[in-house]
Amino acid sequence: MGLNLIVLVKQVPDTQNITGDAMKEDGTVNRAALPAVFNPEDLFALEAALQLKDEFPGTKVNVISMGPPAAIEVLKECLYRGADFAALVSDRGFAGADTLATSYALKCAIEKIGNYDIIFAGRQAIDGDTAQVGPQTAEKLSMNQITCVSEIKNIDPEGKSMTARRSIEGGFEVVRTPFPVLITFTDEGYVPRPPSAMKVMAYKKVSMETPSDVVHVWNIQDIKADPEQCGLSGSPTKVKAIQSVVLTAGDIKIIENTEAGISEMVHELIADHTLG
Repeated sequence: MGLNLIVLVKQVPDTQNITGDAMKEDGTVNRAALPAVFNPEDLFALEAALQLKDEFPGTKVNVISMGPPAAIEVLKECLYRGADFAALVSDRGFAGADTLATSYALKCAIEKIGNYDIIFAGRQAIDGDTAQVGPQTAEKLSMNQITCVSEIKNIDPEGKSMTARRSIEGGFEVVRTPFPVLITFTDEGYVPRPPSAMKVMAYKKVSMETPSDVVHVWNIQDIKADPEQCGLSGSPTKVKAIQSVVLTAGDIKIIENTEAGISEMVHELIADHTLG
């Protein structure tokens, strides 16, 4: 018995090379100033979905991404690895969205697809590190959620339920839930598969100008979203400023390797609130 799966993925700026040009004056990300990459933890979520497709014949993997036209590249990467359908949620009205507005748009796109058992997402995106979009999307859909999943332990397609192992502080726990459910993934339990050469040849020419039957582009009207809840107008979070912090070495102080020298150092660290 096949499953209906949806994977949420994101194209993100490469945060390893952040500069002062990374933010615009309005507090939104200047994506043109940074190279774009596939959000790492979303790849693990995709792999988890693809492994279920391998295990359960008839399973369909749908992928959704919200972003500018260039984000179609991450959807192609999903198709190269075995996804069946991809939708890019793209509209100027989505620009500047915070997690609240993003999760609302994704909720509307998921409802457009309609039929699903499990929704997969990475735990968080490296451009924001909030880990909020997955849980907020689940809340808007009024569905169960399991966060920080490292492994799917069992799927019962007949009973419409699943068991997953999730990481918690100091260990892990095993959770069982009925469908539908949204789960977010860490990078602990899966190894993303490489793209298929045959699928690369089949989809490499897909673009906004040359769409494919399996790649769709949806705007605000297509997903029946309220424009006031999208983009900047639907985003209560505002970034006022960004600073580039450069750590430099200060004065060097030699500490005597004696009990008195170490005691003095500890008291100085406590005094400047480094310790205590």
